[in-house]
Amino acid sequence: MIVKRIIPCLDVKEGKVVKGTNFVSLREMGDPVEMASAYSQAGADEIIFLDISATNEGRQTMLNIVKKTAETVFVPFTVGGGVKSIEDVTRLLQAGADKVAINSAAVANPALIREAASRFGSQCVVVAVDAKYMENSWHVMTHGGSKDSGIDALDWVREAELQGAGEILLTSVDTDGVKDGFDLELTRIVVESVRIPVIASGGCGKPEHFSEVFRETDVSAALAASIFHEGTFSIEQVKQSCAAQGVDIREAGLF
Repeated sequence: MIVKRIIPCLDVKEGKVVKGTNFVSLREMGDPVEMASAYSQAGADEIIFLDISATNEGRQTMLNIVKKTAETVFVPFTVGGGVKSIEDVTRLLQAGADKVAINSAAVANPALIREAASRFGSQCVVVAVDAKYMENSWHVMTHGGSKDSGIDALDWVREAELQGAGEILLTSVDTDGVKDGFDLELTRIVVESVRIPVIASGGCGKPEHFSEVFRETDVSAALAASIFHEGTFSIEQVKQSCAAQGVDIREAGLF
């Protein structure tokens, strides 16, 4: 059995970690370098850094912050936001990222996934999918969840896998920041649609939500922001809760 991963996510805007609800009403949470370092030491299995305003602002990911963050963490480090070209992927990997997440640009140009996978290996390529329920299906949202692509999310994750993606980062726009639990239905059908690992994101409000998504779906990892950033629960508490529910989890501090 594959050990499940617990991942804190740093949504970064203007150099600060922020968090909102349904991708809006953002509030400042802290310094990304300091927070990433603390999570790495606290037992995170991976850290994801998303420059959430880069695409809308038409700029590249903040490489200086990525470099500083990469120097402080000792777990796999995924970076996304504003990735538009193979050159952007190259820069982020050279800055210290282990994996690069591509979202809006991949929807506009799926060949970017194949080019990145061919050059760096599928294990480096994460396709981030922001999905929102609309008219009896989930649509892929781009540009920080603000634009409806009109593309069915299930069709898109299958295409992303076909193009060479090594992993899917699935975020439910509907449950993001709501803290009532992950979108189990969306997560389940996406996991069942692909053979590559899927990270569940959006809606976690307590440790039990992690064990729930692990028990109810075959997701490989689950991600949270609010409960960790606000200090509501620690990574260790989440892992202890999961273990108590029979989830195969790596103990905090063991790598």
